[in-house]
Amino acid sequence: MSAVPQLDRRIALAHLPTPLEPLDRLGAHLGMAPGRLWVKRDDLTGLGGGGNKARKLEYLCADALARGCDTLVTGGGRQSNHVRITAAAANRLGLHCTIVVNSVRPDEPTGNVLLDELLGPEIVWIDRNGPELDYYGIEAAIADACTRLAAGGRHPYAMPIGGASAVGALGYVRAGIELWSQDPSFDVVVVADGSGGTHAGLVAGLGDHRMVYGVDVGARPDVAARIAPKAAEVARLAGLAEPTGDPGPDGLPVAVVDHDHFGPDYGAATDECLEAMRLAARLEGLLLDPVYTGKAMVGLLEGVRRRRIPVDARVLFLHTGGLPALFAEGYGAWVRS
Repeated sequence: MSAVPQLDRRIALAHLPTPLEPLDRLGAHLGMAPGRLWVKRDDLTGLGGGGNKARKLEYLCADALARGCDTLVTGGGRQSNHVRITAAAANRLGLHCTIVVNSVRPDEPTGNVLLDELLGPEIVWIDRNGPELDYYGIEAAIADACTRLAAGGRHPYAMPIGGASAVGALGYVRAGIELWSQDPSFDVVVVADGSGGTHAGLVAGLGDHRMVYGVDVGARPDVAARIAPKAAEVARLAGLAEPTGDPGPDGLPVAVVDHDHFGPDYGAATDECLEAMRLAARLEGLLLDPVYTGKAMVGLLEGVRRRRIPVDARVLFLHTGGLPALFAEGYGAWVRS
């Protein structure tokens, strides 16, 4: 694989390439031979506390500046990693930033909210009675914020939840190419699926849906159906062949997504997530979060135990960051339970 012009249209914001590290002690716990289980440390991308969103923002911010925009606008849940890193990117580039947060304003900021307030974007709290907005309700609120800002003379750049546009997903096309250059012998990459953009970009970069094992964390109700079309779109944008994979009912390749481990809802604390986080911490010193990477590790552990992932495969766990959420209100008592 080689870089193509579309993949050069980025602003360097992240510490890249991120390292690969063996997880031999955790692998041995699963009956895997040494050298079979690894982690790619995309939690170490640096910007605003690190995480996978920094790769996407390299392309999204370049696109925003090319379009003459002066304000980055996005949104997510109260403990969104994406809104945190978007605010950091805006500060790095001297842009304004507006974030829509799907929550009432807490009395005491914790976790990502504390970092959001430190970074200083305009925060639009969805103050209301009743249940929180659904995924597409947040997307509509992002569009409303852009309309308001434009009416006030700003030039807003709208980013979907998680930065999961085709432009943003180019960051993980590049990550796939980066991974090939580091070690081309992995059989499968395990990743948390929130909005699905990271999964789609990786598939486009690696060229095969069967190489990416997504673990649904409950953020987007239709995430599995969205990944394959997005991967094809991103591959076309990057000038690459559309990814192959096992065919679905319509004959088109389908994404590999495990839906069994997010619990009753997005961000819900589950016993199996706590077990996975403890195993990673106590066997490898690897710290995971309760919303994304902890659930993804559950998918990896159960995938190997149930032979959805062959025990003799070379498996890479993509650490997408998210540690600040562990310090959010409510999780402390759960970890100590």
